[in-house]
Amino acid sequence: MYALVDCNNFYASCERVFRPQLNGKPIAVLSNNDGCVIARSNEVKPYVPLGAPAFKFKEVFRQHNVHVFSSNYALYGDLSNRVMNVLRTFTLDVEIYSIDEAFLEFKGFEHYDLQSYGVTIRGTVLQHTGIPVSIGFAPTKALSKIANKIAKKFSDRTNGSYVIDSEEKRIKALKWTKIEDVWGIGRKFSQRLQARKVMTAYDFTQLHDQYVRKEFSIVGLRLKHELEGKSRLALEEVKNKKAIATTRSFDRDIEQYAVLKERVATFACSCAEKLRVQQSNCTTIMVFVLTNRYKDNQPQYSRNVNIQLPYPTSSSITISQYAQKALKAIYKEGYAYKKAGVIVMGIRPDNETQLNLFVNENPKHDALMKTIDKINNQLGVHKLKVGGQGLGRTWKMKQEKLSPRYTTHWDEVLEVE
Repeated sequence: MYALVDCNNFYASCERVFRPQLNGKPIAVLSNNDGCVIARSNEVKPYVPLGAPAFKFKEVFRQHNVHVFSSNYALYGDLSNRVMNVLRTFTLDVEIYSIDEAFLEFKGFEHYDLQSYGVTIRGTVLQHTGIPVSIGFAPTKALSKIANKIAKKFSDRTNGSYVIDSEEKRIKALKWTKIEDVWGIGRKFSQRLQARKVMTAYDFTQLHDQYVRKEFSIVGLRLKHELEGKSRLALEEVKNKKAIATTRSFDRDIEQYAVLKERVATFACSCAEKLRVQQSNCTTIMVFVLTNRYKDNQPQYSRNVNIQLPYPTSSSITISQYAQKALKAIYKEGYAYKKAGVIVMGIRPDNETQLNLFVNENPKHDALMKTIDKINNQLGVHKLKVGGQGLGRTWKMKQEKLSPRYTTHWDEVLEVE
């Protein structure tokens, strides 16, 4: 049996852990630079859509006494790690699917009362971390997603734990699930199915295998089998990323090329650091810029460009240099830029790097990067920088409503009087 454990309204729940007076109160969490709403508690969902620009909903926040927070990723990441560590005490087979979700596999639990076991898991996570979770058990990962939705939707009856362990429960769950709510079915996929009068997950399982494979590829057929109770998706091991991105919205519009250049250099160095953490190199860099689409009175512009590197690298110096070249190719004067980003692609393990006969990375870079990483790990992030980053400049995101990082910074630990 598989189980999907999902933290309920995770970001909002993290804010409530150290502020229990917010239980039952409406909470909204904003994106980088307090741009738009990326998380909501149940109490605020009727009034504020996901992705809503914060500046347009200030009056709504005020009318409904919504508690608004800036994203506190240090706190959310630490509490996520704590939740996952608790889950590993119940089974070693854990796949971390996202910051607030994990698939678990239970082998040899055929004679267990999994519904009660799920309640126990849920209670243990809540006791050890303060984070409420829902858990759904099923013979496949796709069905466990549906079981989790049922556990969360009808928590008063399921106590946050639900098991699909019979054909009757499977069919009932599939008939209850709208086709657009099935894991792995996107908007276009669901629209094509709805055009054929496929409105529920159960309707999807009634299609012929040959048709599903022809219209939706082997991925769609695998999903159909999963919904039929035939396991086709095993737990996945943690893999290195195929692309690494560092993108930011700025706290103000930027017109000066020198300022934008420094930002792109910093983003490039961040990507390089992430490459070295997973012991990889990249072969392609993409840089993009765009203006503020919410300001209709300003001229709009967006552009991106890819640059193929002459050799695989994870050097902050090299990646930063080529990222700045890419920016120079797409930058235009007369525009106020609100966001930029660097994405490194063509990633491969550094022990599989093919040498070039004519040009290769400066051998001194490898030792230099190791020294920089070691010092920054010991003294704090970004104590040492590449020159293009602007040594005298410290950038901070707009986080006017940031809560303390209770669990990761000594000077922000909760004080008890």
